[in-house]
Order: sequence, then structure tokens, then C-alpha cells
Amino acid sequence: MLFEAFYPNCYVSSAYVIPYEKLYEEGVRGVIFDVDNTLVPHDQPADDRAKELFERFHAMGMETCLLSNNKEPRVAAFAEAVGTKYLYKGGKPSTRGYLKAMELMGTRRETTIFVGDQLFTDIYGANRTGIVSYLVKPIHPKEEIQIVVKRYLEKVVLYFYVRRQR
Repeated sequence: MLFEAFYPNCYVSSAYVIPYEKLYEEGVRGVIFDVDNTLVPHDQPADDRAKELFERFHAMGMETCLLSNNKEPRVAAFAEAVGTKYLYKGGKPSTRGYLKAMELMGTRRETTIFVGDQLFTDIYGANRTGIVSYLVKPIHPKEEIQIVVKRYLEKVVLYFYVRRQR
């Protein structure tokens, strides 16, 4: 079907409900995250929930990396607050940023997952790279205009994705 390249491997309500410990037991060793509207609302600093999540990763030995199309000041400040590696101006959906993130984490496609909130950048890029993709619902409805426009198109793709899951 036309939209399959944009379908996530998993669609969940939040980055905070994914069973990371179970995934670690199953061999996942690295998680690449989008930042805005995936971990916190757009342009917000790392909150306690995000910091606690990354503490869980550190405790279990899971590698993490932020991959954002945003500028360095935004991504670097968030990465510092949660203690993780990062890539800014990541060029998603190009595979380059995903491959670089795995290189930084020392992981492979088979041992890496990606978590993000946008189909046409985050999920499409992860799928093109060959890593398991988790789509999460956006945390906050307030978004930049170019993202609002994409959300209308995403609704069409998600409609067919959900129908196929039944």
C-alpha cells in the first residue's frame, strides 16, 4: 500500500509507557529519541519525568541519543539536562542522522529503536534506516504551522494504519 513506508512498528500513547526494561531483556541496547512533543512539549526544557526516564536508562545500561531537526542550543540544553548524547539539525527523514546516532551509541539496527511523534520525519526516517520505530501521540497540541499542516496528512495515514491493525 501507498502509506506503508510511514507506518510505525508500534503506536503508543507516550514515550513514557514503552516497556524499556523488557526491550533491554530482548536485546535492545540503544534508544534514539526525538525531543519536541515526544519527551516534552515543543521548546520546553527537560522536566522531572524526562530526567527520571533517562536515569532509568543509565541504571540499566541502555544507550540513548537525541536526534532532532532543531538547532543546537535547543537540543544541547535538553541533552545536558538528561545526560545523553545528541545530534542537532539531524536532517530527518534522511538516514544519516539515525546512522550517526547508532555510531555514537555503539549499537546496530537490530539493537536500536527510535521513538518520535511525527510520521513523515521521525518514523519514515527510522523505517528507511531499518530500525524499529515507535510512534507516540504528540504531548501538546500547540505546534508550529508547518507541523500543523503535516498533522492533517498524518491523520490520513494513521486512519489506514489503524484499519490495517484490526
